[in-house]
Amino acid sequence: MDGDGNRDARGTHANPVPRPAGPPAVPTGPPEVPAEAPTAPPRPTRAPGTTALPGVPPLPDGSDFLSWLRTPRPQALPGVWRLGHRPRPEEEPERVPGRQLLSGAVIAFLVGWLIWSLLWNGYLGGWWLLPLYAMIPGSWAQPHSFASVVVVYAYYVLIAGIIMVGVGRLGRWGEIWRRYGPPAWRRAAAPGGVPAPAPEEDPAAWPALRAAGAHDAAERLAADARSGLMRDVDHARITRAWQGVQRGRHSLATFTGAVLSHGAGACPHPSGARDLPARQARHDLVTGQVRIGTAAEDTRNPYAYRGTGLALGPDLLGTSLLAVGPAGSGKTGSLVRPLTESLCLHALAGRAAVVVVGAAGADLGPADAYDVVVRIGNPESVYDLDLYGGTTDPDEAAVVLAEALAGDLAEPHPGSDTRRSTTVLAQLLGPFRAVHGRFPGVPELRQLLDGTPGPLAELRQGLRAAGQESLLRELDARERQMGNPGDVGGVLADRVALLDRPAFASFFDTSGQSRPFSLKALDHPVRVRIDLPERGHADASRMLARLVLAQFTASVSVREDRSLFACLVLDDASGVVTPEAVRGVQRLRSAGAGVVLTLRTLDDVARPLRGPLLGAIGCRMALSGLTPWDGQDFAEVWGKEWTEARDVTDRQIIAETPAGKAVHMLRRVITGKAPTARAVTVRQVERERWSASELAHAVPAGHAVLSLTSVQGEHAPPLLVDLRG
Repeated sequence: MDGDGNRDARGTHANPVPRPAGPPAVPTGPPEVPAEAPTAPPRPTRAPGTTALPGVPPLPDGSDFLSWLRTPRPQALPGVWRLGHRPRPEEEPERVPGRQLLSGAVIAFLVGWLIWSLLWNGYLGGWWLLPLYAMIPGSWAQPHSFASVVVVYAYYVLIAGIIMVGVGRLGRWGEIWRRYGPPAWRRAAAPGGVPAPAPEEDPAAWPALRAAGAHDAAERLAADARSGLMRDVDHARITRAWQGVQRGRHSLATFTGAVLSHGAGACPHPSGARDLPARQARHDLVTGQVRIGTAAEDTRNPYAYRGTGLALGPDLLGTSLLAVGPAGSGKTGSLVRPLTESLCLHALAGRAAVVVVGAAGADLGPADAYDVVVRIGNPESVYDLDLYGGTTDPDEAAVVLAEALAGDLAEPHPGSDTRRSTTVLAQLLGPFRAVHGRFPGVPELRQLLDGTPGPLAELRQGLRAAGQESLLRELDARERQMGNPGDVGGVLADRVALLDRPAFASFFDTSGQSRPFSLKALDHPVRVRIDLPERGHADASRMLARLVLAQFTASVSVREDRSLFACLVLDDASGVVTPEAVRGVQRLRSAGAGVVLTLRTLDDVARPLRGPLLGAIGCRMALSGLTPWDGQDFAEVWGKEWTEARDVTDRQIIAETPAGKAVHMLRRVITGKAPTARAVTVRQVERERWSASELAHAVPAGHAVLSLTSVQGEHAPPLLVDLRG
């Protein structure tokens, strides 16, 4: 906290400090305008979406930003990187091999030359000169007259041109020109500056603001863009704020006043940040995409995708994403890190709220890129994690906590649930809150589940004093069930004991002495990172990951503003997928939210849950190194397609005449093979898009097979993607 009471945007401090008391300051979203303009950060030394180059000064007129903003972004298939994209036809055109094309052109030229030589030397007769004689007047027939010479040679040029046009069409000279001539050079040349469009179509001139009458605000923003004071995050943030004005959430006068006062720094994020400390991936905040690779030039990829950039955005992450691959296959570096960067940029623009969960020390970006950093098990952590998700309803808290404690113990099929565990927890949480005004801490909850006489007697006495007869009956029912066969109280107590360890002694506090973070804050564009203590506490880490996933699915479904995209990124979802988690993921698309899950193998998911999980997830990624057993599950969910199969049969030719036998003998001596005739049979067959064997053995290192589904229902078939391009 600084002197004015503002929260440190980094979420942690450079030097360890005692855990302060009081609730955390929850970030609020734009376009709220502070009383004073935030300090403008230094001008960027790079174009948006690219890494900074040392020693390269910024352009003084902002033309790098303007060129980026004016670059065309045509509509494209799902997952295509739209920045500067040039659409390709859906079907591959018939392409003649270069060697055959050039040899055919040379042969056609020689044929044309031969025809002209035969005509010129009279070997074909003089019939081709009859039109010339018919058109020349008698007065031009004087020998060596200027008119006759001009007409004759013009006729020769005409005949030669007709011959060249004919042989040019025959030899595909036009295709050679397009493939190897100046048109190909212009396509291959790096594009220079993008020409400025008309003012009414120039995005840098903010035509939407001008159309609404905010000419002064549009002029201020356009001037900041031309002078290099605007960044891609500023453009996206102000665009988001303008959308709030159009929806009636904010007044035009407030928006205009903020823009005129602060220019490109108007409507800031609560942290005051206008960019991330560093970027590793290529981002385009106009379309909301982050580039993760390039579709390989492979025959299994549709022609429209081959060689194009592949990107992900909220329109695809809204259907959730599952990535499966062994350690070292690139899940974190090639997928999770770019996605977290992109979501953090969206949060700075007021478009998204992101929660990233991973092991301590994972490459999830610097701490300065987040607003809240929760380091569970680390005494230097500034923030705590709310065990009950910020709710005050005992029944809701019991549902979420039961999923975290015993969700993996439920029957592994979609119809099962944790109802018994929920009932046990509700029988204790309700009475405890009625007596103490808060939920129990970890040690207190463990004692209650163990049936320790002292805490239960204290609860009973407090309920009687408060006249809570209904809650007293709940407590009596819990006491009667203790020790009976099938009672899950002991199992829950054992699970809570995993959190009742010295390493977590200062965490999960409910007395108000810490700064607990609650996922109820996802109503705001907040950036959260939660580090799990996997070393020595693997079971507790999996339980906490289930807790965060359960709180996330419960919180995003009751948000008022669903235009704010919420995303949970689980760097390792081992032990997290439960029947209730699968049902929760299915509900996220309609709630404007999504999850990103990574697994080393599908064996970390119970067999009955693999099919429902792959069916609930819209985007599926199989990385290189997959096992054939995991490949079989992906092959089944991706299904089959009709394809054209060619059967080639070589049949030996038997000569019947002495001359034919001699020719065949000569061919056999020269080639070493008997003369054969090739027969080709073409038929339509149904085959798997990607078989289990291909997924296990045919995916090169650094590649992945990715299928996509957008929130609008558009699909992209499984694509072989180079994650390094």
